[in-house]
Amino acid sequence: MHSTIEDALRAQVAGRVLAPGQDGFEEEAAGFNLAVRHRPAVIVAARDAGDVAAAVRLAAAHGLPVAVQSTGHGAVQAADGAALISTRAMREVVVDPAARTATIEAGCTWGEVIAAAAPYGLAPLCGSATGVGVVGFTLGGGIGPISRTFGFAADHVRELTVVTGDGVARTADAVREPDLFWALRGGKAGFGVVTSITLDLLPLTGLYGGGLFFAAEDAGRVLHAYRGWAGTLPETTTTSVALLRLPPLPELPPQLSGRFVVHLRVAHVGEGQEAEALLAPMRAVAEPVLDAVGPLPYAAIDSIHQDPTGPMPVAERGALLRELTAETVDALLAVAGPAAQVPLAVVELRQLGGALARQPKEPNAVGGRDGAFTLLAIGAPVPELMDTAVPAAVRAVIEALAPWSTGGALINFQGGALAPEQISRAWPQETLRRLAKLREVYDPANLFRFGHVVPRQG
Repeated sequence: MHSTIEDALRAQVAGRVLAPGQDGFEEEAAGFNLAVRHRPAVIVAARDAGDVAAAVRLAAAHGLPVAVQSTGHGAVQAADGAALISTRAMREVVVDPAARTATIEAGCTWGEVIAAAAPYGLAPLCGSATGVGVVGFTLGGGIGPISRTFGFAADHVRELTVVTGDGVARTADAVREPDLFWALRGGKAGFGVVTSITLDLLPLTGLYGGGLFFAAEDAGRVLHAYRGWAGTLPETTTTSVALLRLPPLPELPPQLSGRFVVHLRVAHVGEGQEAEALLAPMRAVAEPVLDAVGPLPYAAIDSIHQDPTGPMPVAERGALLRELTAETVDALLAVAGPAAQVPLAVVELRQLGGALARQPKEPNAVGGRDGAFTLLAIGAPVPELMDTAVPAAVRAVIEALAPWSTGGALINFQGGALAPEQISRAWPQETLRRLAKLREVYDPANLFRFGHVVPRQG
């Protein structure tokens, strides 16, 4: 069967078609998340939307499910036995400075969009790491360093092109395919393969931001102070705080290398003087071991969170919190603070609210707008512990803070949570039912079954 589909694909697509064992197969299947290793039946390295449509049609005809990957940051389930469509070669970005939009092909990262928009004094609403793929990030909603000011990335989408389960390329916007347009902006996966996305750009060249790093002995004071301080901030300020267990690496500053630190991240869209006044109470809580907050060009937005850039095994899980009380902070410190001997790399709290709590002009399927904070636990990248101690430590954090949870979670922060009841937590029930019905419409054969897919009804 597989040789038949390979021959058919080679006859109909312009991009490379790779079978297991061929040169380039492993490299094309690999992603950022080394904990997930895809073993597809065949890979199509698509060059354009026509390649994607042909691959979907032929996979359906040969009884193969379809998976898609660009950067692989969000890989959470191995696409074993699938036709894997790689969009990495689809890298065009077209900026319309008059309309303040960018049309972005499915293989692009945020860094590429930032570079294309910057000459026009514009910027996209990206995530905390600009090496992440634009499409996967946005389909799951997408929050980043300035999201309290501008909302979810999905709120700024104007149009998408997508190949649905029938192998038809469709354009979805507020007028054409409005149901599909609604679902794709926040519904994450299971509706088709998005080949390009057009989104709004912001008239923004820089911001005031960065991070304050505090020593382990100050963790309690900093977190308790953060709890009260965050509630005083305007929407122009987006913050998060993370407990970091940093490895002893020579590329890290000596104040951080091999240490447990508390990382307060701040991004302010406005004047530096205002930002300094807002930050002053946290600077007064304890002496930072490193103060890296100041004016930033938008191209340096990665420096706020300082997420890793190289491939690694990732195990993570998230939850939405309705509030952050003194008891919440104590519970977090008990399970993930400096005294806890656990294989965790990062445990963070991102402040929500502001524009994140409001529907955009064109409503979409993004869930989690009712959360006050989102909690994310990321395990240490230790391959030999990825099936045992690491996921157990991640689960322990989520369970410890369950009393303050809304019961929901942002779908992009669900990690390997793939059970239907876990995925369902990402949306209100009414949204979930509508998404499930639309999955039946656009993917009746359940081709797109990999990853964080809305459970089918019945």
